[in-house]
Amino acid sequence: LAIARWLEGRDAVVRVHYPGLERHPGHALARRQMGGHYGGVVSFEVASGDAARSFLERLRVFTLAESLGAVESLAESPAIMTHASIPGPMRERVGVSDGLIRLSAGIEDVDDLLADLEQALA
Repeated sequence: LAIARWLEGRDAVVRVHYPGLERHPGHALARRQMGGHYGGVVSFEVASGDAARSFLERLRVFTLAESLGAVESLAESPAIMTHASIPGPMRERVGVSDGLIRLSAGIEDVDDLLADLEQALA
């Protein structure tokens, strides 16, 4: 939640997808079902695929990985990784933009993760 809220305030971030955010369209349902524990995966969008690739290349604490969900913090770009075989227009229709980035927060200190995100977005 701290990462999602932090991302919301960044100029380079176009949109944040996280059910713990009050403006998320599924927030009320997620609150009822998850009891305030929204999970460690957050997705967000930057302006383009080039911006997403540059961001991922600059990460130092988050590790690039196709499969999320480990004790270490991971990051991926679905458009060039997990969904690369799907044509771009079809990906866009289902919400997988070229600028979409998925993060899985691990056990590192949140301040270290935020500092890594900040330097990678700069």
